[in-house]
Amino acid sequence: MKYTEEHEWLDLDGDVVTVGITAHAAEQLGDVVFVELPDIGTSVTRDDEIVVIESVKAASDILAPIDGEVVEVNEVLVEEPGKVNDDPEGDAWFFKLKIEDASTMDDYMDEAAYKAFIAD
Repeated sequence: MKYTEEHEWLDLDGDVVTVGITAHAAEQLGDVVFVELPDIGTSVTRDDEIVVIESVKAASDILAPIDGEVVEVNEVLVEEPGKVNDDPEGDAWFFKLKIEDASTMDDYMDEAAYKAFIAD
């Protein structure tokens, strides 16, 4: 697993990256009440706004952490957005991206570095 400064987690399996938000991010957001996911087949560039999340506290965007094509989305979150709070680093992933260059994952923090990052 890798982590971004925007509190996303990335799990690489072959050439597909699963993306979600960390437990820290879910806690900061509060109760999630709405999730808008991208369309399958959408090509994204790093830092594109790709997911909209609304909670009782705020609205937030998830940015594409890496260039790629959306190959799967977690439709369950559209019907049950509260799952983001229940299992943010597991079943409540947002989307999967097929990527061309796995080396770009090296730009992100490992778990120890992320824990130090959120401790500051």
